Amino acid sequence: MSSKTPRDVLEGLVKDTSLKWLLGKQTSMDDEIEEIENSPSAGSNWIPELSPVANVVNRRCSKILGVSVNELQDSFRQEASGSVKQPSMFPRNFLEYCCFRALALSVGVTGHLSDKTFRRLTFDMMVAWEVDGDPTVGLEAFSRIAPAVPIIADVIICENLFGVLQASSSSSNGLRLHFSVYDKYLYGLERAIKKMKSQSESSLLSYVRSKGEKILEIDGTVTTQPVLEHIGMSTWPGRLILTDHALYFEAIKVVSFDTPKRYSLSEDLKQVIKPELTGPWGTRLFDKAVSYKSISLPEPVVMEFPELKGHTRRDYWLAIIREVLYVHMYMNKFKIGTGVAKDEAISKAVLGILRVQAIQELGLTNPVRYENLLPFNLCDQLPGGDHILQTLAEMSSSRVLDRTNKAKEGTLYSISASDMVSQLGLVFGTSPRSSSSGSLVVGEVVVGDVNPLEKAVRQSRKNYEKVVLAQETVNGVKVDGIDTNLAVMKELLLPVMEIGNWLLSLAYWDDPLKSFVFCLFSTFIIYRGWVGYVFAFASLFIAGFILLTRCFSKREKVMIELKVMAPAPMNTMEQLLAVQNAISQLEQLVQDANIVLLKLRALLLSLFPQASEKFTVAIVAASTMMLLLSWNSLIMVVFLELFTRYSPPRRASTERLMRRLREWWFSIPAAPVILEQQNKDDNKKTK
Repeated sequence: MSSKTPRDVLEGLVKDTSLKWLLGKQTSMDDEIEEIENSPSAGSNWIPELSPVANVVNRRCSKILGVSVNELQDSFRQEASGSVKQPSMFPRNFLEYCCFRALALSVGVTGHLSDKTFRRLTFDMMVAWEVDGDPTVGLEAFSRIAPAVPIIADVIICENLFGVLQASSSSSNGLRLHFSVYDKYLYGLERAIKKMKSQSESSLLSYVRSKGEKILEIDGTVTTQPVLEHIGMSTWPGRLILTDHALYFEAIKVVSFDTPKRYSLSEDLKQVIKPELTGPWGTRLFDKAVSYKSISLPEPVVMEFPELKGHTRRDYWLAIIREVLYVHMYMNKFKIGTGVAKDEAISKAVLGILRVQAIQELGLTNPVRYENLLPFNLCDQLPGGDHILQTLAEMSSSRVLDRTNKAKEGTLYSISASDMVSQLGLVFGTSPRSSSSGSLVVGEVVVGDVNPLEKAVRQSRKNYEKVVLAQETVNGVKVDGIDTNLAVMKELLLPVMEIGNWLLSLAYWDDPLKSFVFCLFSTFIIYRGWVGYVFAFASLFIAGFILLTRCFSKREKVMIELKVMAPAPMNTMEQLLAVQNAISQLEQLVQDANIVLLKLRALLLSLFPQASEKFTVAIVAASTMMLLLSWNSLIMVVFLELFTRYSPPRRASTERLMRRLREWWFSIPAAPVILEQQNKDDNKKTK
């Protein structure tokens, strides 16, 4: 006792006597830590480099696997590569090894999500991975552990999912996730699974659904909140059903529902699904609808989701409909037609929809972008999303392996999405499943490293951050008002306008000496065939200018801003007049263009023979020159003709020639046009 300090004595009293009340209520984690410390095998089961929480997690994993921590360490040393077993990385990598092996076994148990012990274990794994003793979880730990259970998270959307969960945590210590929110999320997943299972086992659409087609979501079952289908000027209330292959709408009848209409999402029909505005009598007032368009329909079909405030209901349906469409587009693109790979892709989309439904259970006050929580939706948005899908296709198509095959060194294989869905009681697809059949390896987890899919996602995330920064600058320079935007455009085009004015000055021979030198120099270049070299040197000059500006911008670290003189502000009436004038000028331009096209039509069809004869002679002369002269000589002749028109010797003759050409052009009548009014009765279709 004399060798013990007062601190050691106090800690012993806290552990062994009734002084525990000084520390408040003890948790189960504290009990396990105390149990390990007091056990005879404490020295062999305790890794000093790990936190107490990490040691407890390793002990729990060893119990699940039915082996001791020492045996797990021996297995890890035998299976892991040399880089993973480095002393500095050994504790965390061994923790990952234990967690991934335990999770791969735990998720095979039916109803694991309803097990509170499993929920707590997965969260404690994330806490232990950070090795800092904080009872909350950060993004890196969540992204590392959660995707090992496909129903909880997916590698592609993991960061966005953490952001949504963390935002609802109201954490005061930064971007951290609390267990209460995480547990509520898993509870929402369990409820979403039960709901989808009951829907998929129902008899709805049993006589029209294809074999293996399962129901994912239903809306409009409550008569006070129907879904409205708009086709043309007609509107029908009814029920909307989404399956893993199509969209069905059943109009409400007096006591039942009408025969369902099927809108395919699996066939390649060039479908376009987008948000749409609706309103009475064809007006576009309410942003609460989804438009479905395909080559199999004569006109788009609009599904409206009425609600008093906002358009959350529409946003949810838009996201999940697109998810089903995008997963089939992905399978068509990479030729994934049948088998386990197809089931895996559909299961990945189904698990994404289940996660979105679980997020809805949280009752978040802030709006959620559901498309960011669905993997195939997100790949459609992210820069490099096609590379993510290509990596996913390579992993899912080339690795249909038997689990009994020997794995790569240092690699573990977690349960795939299709196996996960099967364990949850949601069977999608037609591939047979048994414990002895080959399984698809897509949930590859590399201890101490990342798999190809994670690498592709990280690279895409980096590119996305650059796009976001660039978009912020774009949003910052947008200005309002036609006059202001015209002023900005004029300032941006000022160098081009200056060069154009300089060339016009040379062409009109305002300074005969400069024009003569330019003409002589250009003719020599054309004669020697150096036109290509001129463009090459111009491109090199632009590249050199960019490099110089980059060097100076690095040295000065400032951005050259464009300074524009803002025009005088206009009131509402002046703005309306400016818009009216712009529309009138645009209308005049369209009319002039139509007149030119009608006169050319008259010349081509010889509606006026005299004008057509002269036009034909001019075409024949031009064709003869192109046949007799080389391209180099032809370019030189055209250049000399155009550039020397307003030279002092030719100015008078050019003016007379241009006058005769204008008179000839004005003498050509336009081809006649007959405007026919469309009869509405002709468009009516009999049913």
